[in-house]
Amino acid sequence: MGDIRVLSTDTIKAAKSSDTRINLTPWDLQHLHAPSNKKGLLYHHPLVANQIQHLKHSLSYVLEFFQPLAGRLNITEHKDNIISCSVICNNAGVLFNHAAVENICVADILEPIYVPSIVSLFFPFIGVSNHEGTSQPLLAIQVTELVDGIFIGCTVNHVVVDGNSLWHFINSWAEISRGSCHRRISKLPILERWFPNDIQHPIQFPFTIEPQKNHSDGRSSSPSNDEELNISERLFHFKKEKILQLKSKVNTHIDNTIKISSLQALLTHVWCSFVRSKQFDSQEEIHNMFLIGVRPRLLPPLEEGYFGNAIIGCMVTMKAGELLKEGGVCNGAWEMNKLIASHSNEKIKNHYESWLKSPIIFRFNSRPNNNFLIMSSSPRFDVYGNDFGWGKPVAVRSSNKSNGIVSVFPGIEEGSIDLQIRLPYNILEAMENDLTSCEGCVQLMQSYDL
Repeated sequence: MGDIRVLSTDTIKAAKSSDTRINLTPWDLQHLHAPSNKKGLLYHHPLVANQIQHLKHSLSYVLEFFQPLAGRLNITEHKDNIISCSVICNNAGVLFNHAAVENICVADILEPIYVPSIVSLFFPFIGVSNHEGTSQPLLAIQVTELVDGIFIGCTVNHVVVDGNSLWHFINSWAEISRGSCHRRISKLPILERWFPNDIQHPIQFPFTIEPQKNHSDGRSSSPSNDEELNISERLFHFKKEKILQLKSKVNTHIDNTIKISSLQALLTHVWCSFVRSKQFDSQEEIHNMFLIGVRPRLLPPLEEGYFGNAIIGCMVTMKAGELLKEGGVCNGAWEMNKLIASHSNEKIKNHYESWLKSPIIFRFNSRPNNNFLIMSSSPRFDVYGNDFGWGKPVAVRSSNKSNGIVSVFPGIEEGSIDLQIRLPYNILEAMENDLTSCEGCVQLMQSYDL
């Protein structure tokens, strides 16, 4: 496909700033070694005069509310590899790239069921690991011109925000861009992090910054490695009525005191399809990792605009044979439901305090995870409401380098769900055949009317 040309690079700062320090929680610190979070929106609207300048101005205004994104990480070394980490709201700025690609149309991105490799180049780069946010911007934006549209790619440091907060920021930026009165936003972010009363902060914990091998400049999507491993990203589109059928089928076979959600039923169904497609030995243990939002689960709940990370990683492990036997989807969904329901206010606080005693820093391997799926993102985020003043997006895409990742997004039709799955090509092909052979479960990605 075409080559990306970066036409300009700027640093955008908040129109007004305040020099504050934000201490970080275990929910934030667990991401120090993880890759940055990349989400982008595709618009069927050609760039017009002054549009780039307008986006820069509106970004500057919205950063007044979201000061941490224009700051930098500060890592303080103590002794014996003990550190503490905070965000310094010093208004060092956000990276903003204006780029263009020739001979690529919206349809070239929207229609294929496999994500074109060039999509990864629609996202700006911020180092290999989040801990590099001490010198690299915590947020980078790239606006890429296509022949008949644009792609807005956002790369954000995962130490600073989770998906909920990232979309809160994007929603607010779009709100100001399309002409919010007096540059106000409808939901203010709460920047102060949550610490239990008896927790001293900044938190000190052991951490070693390991040398990075094959450090990339970020403009490459590592095609040689992906080709060697035959890794691809495929899109699956699940219509609302099919999801409801699957939910009803699962709940019919579950104790009526338990209600399996649509998302739980769908993700478990995909998990079982993955197991069938990989042809695991029946005794091999298969893992399904997913994230639980803790904002509404604490007592009292965190405020709606809590800006930062408020997620806990959980994992259901079952033997392949348990998932493949009759009723396997029901059993898997029940295990997922039980684990989610167990996260009470007390358990979340215990998890928080346990991290202080034994810190765990996430690491993601670029090699295939043979017996892992990792579910990320959420269909509840407001993706298609992001009208910057020229209409709503026609698609959302992410960019992941971790294999086994399942990115979950709302579909463009109300109640539908899209999954962007990164796995070896032959497994994705087998999953397509498996999913379409299951009664009423999936409709493959269809081209949307432009």
